[in-house]
Amino acid sequence: MPNICHNISLLVFLVVLLSCKQTVESEKNIDFKKLKEPLIEQNKNNIAVEDAQIDGYVRRRNWPVTKTKTGLRYIIYKDVQGPEIIAQQYAIVHYSLSLINGMQCYTTKAKKPERFLVDQDHVESGLHQGIKFMSKGDKARLILPSYLAHGLIGDLNKVPPLSTVIYDIELIDIQKQ
Repeated sequence: MPNICHNISLLVFLVVLLSCKQTVESEKNIDFKKLKEPLIEQNKNNIAVEDAQIDGYVRRRNWPVTKTKTGLRYIIYKDVQGPEIIAQQYAIVHYSLSLINGMQCYTTKAKKPERFLVDQDHVESGLHQGIKFMSKGDKARLILPSYLAHGLIGDLNKVPPLSTVIYDIELIDIQKQ
């Protein structure tokens, strides 16, 4: 874990360094091309580590997940026959969102369901991807790697930076736009 924290600190430092407005004089002293390669390599390493953590998590639970090309893992554990939701439709959902360590961050179970427009609203890209495998009445688990969830900075509330998130989600209804 200390190695990952060190890598995250290095990555954040380099991102901040690259995003700061530099004076013309200081830009001459920084070789941005040399900084780009280590950032790319570090990102690849972070993805590989997270991928292994997710695979271990799934294996320990013996979940028969499907893995997409983007890295999303999902399992539909209550499969109701019907048309799958598509882009430009509203998803009405109940969910609980947890971190891979089991800590629950958010839930709609005690309140009314939430609604979002598929492929349009500001929810995690992995949620947009995963919901499209579901039809009305389905219940599923969606495991989103950090790059499909809240990414480098987290959600600035309960989801920490670079966190894998797990949705336990029910698609209650589908509404047309």
